[in-house]
Amino acid sequence: MRIAQLGVGRIGTFHAAALHDHADVSELLIADADPARAREAADRLGAGARGLGSVDEVFAPGAVDAVVITSATAAHADLIGRAARAGLPAFCEKPIALDLPGTMAALREVENAGTVLQMGFQRRFDAGYRAAREAVLAGRIGRLHTARALTSDMAPPPAEFIPLSGGLYRDCLVHDFDIIRWVTGHEITEVYAIGANGGADFFREAGDVDTAAVLLTLDGGALATATSTRYNGAGHDVRLELCGTLDTVAVGVDCRTPVTSLEPGSAPGVPKPWTGFLERFGPAYRAELAAFVSVVRGELANPCDGRDALAALLVAEACEVSRHERRPVSVADIAEQAGKLAGGTEIAA
Repeated sequence: MRIAQLGVGRIGTFHAAALHDHADVSELLIADADPARAREAADRLGAGARGLGSVDEVFAPGAVDAVVITSATAAHADLIGRAARAGLPAFCEKPIALDLPGTMAALREVENAGTVLQMGFQRRFDAGYRAAREAVLAGRIGRLHTARALTSDMAPPPAEFIPLSGGLYRDCLVHDFDIIRWVTGHEITEVYAIGANGGADFFREAGDVDTAAVLLTLDGGALATATSTRYNGAGHDVRLELCGTLDTVAVGVDCRTPVTSLEPGSAPGVPKPWTGFLERFGPAYRAELAAFVSVVRGELANPCDGRDALAALLVAEACEVSRHERRPVSVADIAEQAGKLAGGTEIAA
C-alpha cells in the first residue's frame, strides 16, 4: 500500500515514522509546503520513504492509495476536499477546519464523493479510555451520574501557534468533548463555559484563554466537568473520572501522573511525569494509524469519522458562545446553525 503523508511538523514526523514501520505500507510518499523538509524527513526514514517536490503530486491519478493529513490546520479542509475529489481515503488530524462553514464544506465534499475520512482523536485508541468505555457498557459502574475530565499542558505552545489554533476549546478541550461522548455513549446537550488569562499576553491578544472550565450536561442526565490549562509545570496531565452508582473508575492515574499527594506516608513526588502528548499517547497514535490502514484495506469500519469530529466541534463552538456571553448554551442551537450552513441538512446534536 502506498500512503502519502502531507505535512511533517511535530505530529507529522511522528506519524510518518509509524506509517513507515507498518508492515502493510510498501511506500511512504512525503509532501510538505516546504519540499526540502519533506525530502529531509524521507531521508531520515530511509528505504521505503520518498520526499515529493509538491503536494500536487499526491493527487495525480494512481499516485497513492490513501493520504494522511498532518499539515497546518488552515490547510486541512482543502486537502480533505482534494482527497475526496481524487477518490482517496483520508486520515486527518483534528480539526477539519477552525470554523463551522469550513467544516461543513469539507464534510459535503466527503459525503458527495462517498470516500472515507477518519479523524485523529487518538484517545479512542488509548488502553485506559477503551477500558473505561468497556466498564460503562458492561454496567460495571452502574448509572453514571458524574464525569470529570482534564487536560493540562506542561508548558504553553509557541506564541505563533495560538492565533491559528482555534482557541483552547477547539484545540485542546475538543479531545475531552469527543472522549466523553465516546466513553459514556451520551451526547452533550448543554454547556456553561468560562475562561481566564493569568499567563502570557499572547493568549489574550489572540482572543483566547490559557485556562478554562466547562460544566456539561449529558443527555442521560449526568453532569460532567472539563478543565484545561496551558500551564501545568508538574507535567502533562490528561485524566478522566467516571462516577456511577456502583463504582468510580479513572483513566490517566498511574506512576507518571504529575500529581503530588500531601497525605502522610505518601510518595514524595512523581519521578518521571509525562512531558507532552506525544509521549503520553504514543501507543494510541500508532494504534489509530494502524486502524486507518485496516480501514483502507476494507478490514475495519471507520472508527471515527467526520461526523464525530463535527459533534465535538459543535460542543467547542457552544463553549465559545457561552464564554463570551456568560450563559448556558444549548448544543442543539449550534447544530441548527450548522444545519443551515449545510443547506438545511439536519445535524444531530
